Amino acid sequence: MIVWILFLLAVVFILALDLGVFNKTPHIISTKEASKWTLIWVTLSFLFSGVIYWLYTTDYIGNPDKLKPAVASMKFITGYLIELSLSVDNIFVIAIIFASFKIPQKYQHRVLFWGILGAVIFRGLMIFFGVMLINKFTWTTYVFGLFLVFTAVKMLFSGDEEDFHPKDSFIYKALGKIIPITSEMDHQKFFILTERGKKAATPLFVALIVIEVMDVLFAVDSVPAILAITSDPFLVFSSNIFAILGLRSMYFFLANMLAKFSYLEYSLVAILAFVGLKMLLHDFIQVPEWASLAFIALSLLVGILVSLKFGKEKELTDSDME
Repeated sequence: MIVWILFLLAVVFILALDLGVFNKTPHIISTKEASKWTLIWVTLSFLFSGVIYWLYTTDYIGNPDKLKPAVASMKFITGYLIELSLSVDNIFVIAIIFASFKIPQKYQHRVLFWGILGAVIFRGLMIFFGVMLINKFTWTTYVFGLFLVFTAVKMLFSGDEEDFHPKDSFIYKALGKIIPITSEMDHQKFFILTERGKKAATPLFVALIVIEVMDVLFAVDSVPAILAITSDPFLVFSSNIFAILGLRSMYFFLANMLAKFSYLEYSLVAILAFVGLKMLLHDFIQVPEWASLAFIALSLLVGILVSLKFGKEKELTDSDME
């Protein structure tokens, strides 16, 4: 438990440092600043795989699957890349939510900060129950596998879905019944007092709640996906947390370039289908860890390169059709 406690304390320290030092004053995060922090988070994540290697050569961390240190490191990186790639869809939704509630750019980081803090807690609970189910009921592996394959097929053939309208969502309507909602904002406050002296939720708080709920829905896909790679609770949790912590900077880095990565969706389809089939066929085919990592990395690379090459042409074609 010492390693778990130290890891959680490190996460809390990083978040406190983030809000209390680096982003103490609300400001618009430029693409340059976001790219710098994205690079820092990706670098830290890959460096942590070295920590994983060291931990699994000692008795400091539980090793229920009896993993070798090199395999544990590869599983961590594979899980991290899966979570990072599946976060792309999350970024699209976050951008829509911010636009819908007209959240000023300089306050978006504060909303994402508290959103990620909540995501850490919810992901932790989902991972705990997911690992418990797989260890207690082995047949749930097939259920998760079928769900991931179904999700991949649905993504592939869904085509252009209806736009998500946060203000028409059940979350927004349910929140309005619990507490009054105002369209007014007072800097970065989540609540303000109305003229009648009643407390009301500002658009910042509403956006935060919608983002939290949407993250839980996205976790329904991402948690089973990483459980296909490993059921080791520390590897699943730590790779999830590193992907979540890097989500803020990645959002500000990609928010203005989402249209350029229109073909990345097919990479996500390939990754979900791969991990789903891996779960379904684990009794018959043992895929080496390096092969899983290579497939996921290659899928992301191809999706990015194809998007950069043909995304602009697609964007121009769509604008011409309009």
